[in-house]
Amino acid sequence: GADDYVVKPFSPREVAARVKAILKRVLPREPLAATAAGPFQLDRERVQIHYHGQLLNLTRHEFRLLQTLLAQPQRVFSREQLLDGLGVALEAGYERNIDSHIKSLRAKLRLVAAAAEPIQTHRGLGYSYSPSHS
Repeated sequence: GADDYVVKPFSPREVAARVKAILKRVLPREPLAATAAGPFQLDRERVQIHYHGQLLNLTRHEFRLLQTLLAQPQRVFSREQLLDGLGVALEAGYERNIDSHIKSLRAKLRLVAAAAEPIQTHRGLGYSYSPSHS
């Protein structure tokens, strides 16, 4: 189709965008039903996350970050992978914004459960969700 043909000269960003468009069409979509991950209740249809039964007031980036982390507990995600999950192109300097989003997300989680630390930092590697620390 139209996504298959790229006119020269082309940029790698253009090729990456077209590959993502093709993969979105081809890969099966996740069901939009609510799912539970430990103390978290994720509702994709309403774009809401409950933590220990309390609704979290999240920005769209915080929601997507937490959704990405909850999808694969214990997996360490690099900043670049988390940016990809947000649908943000990797630009110089923006990679560190993940740190500030994680910081504000942790603050919101502490308001509900002060002693819990579900988002773990792996120095030099990235972040992960740890159900045992929830």
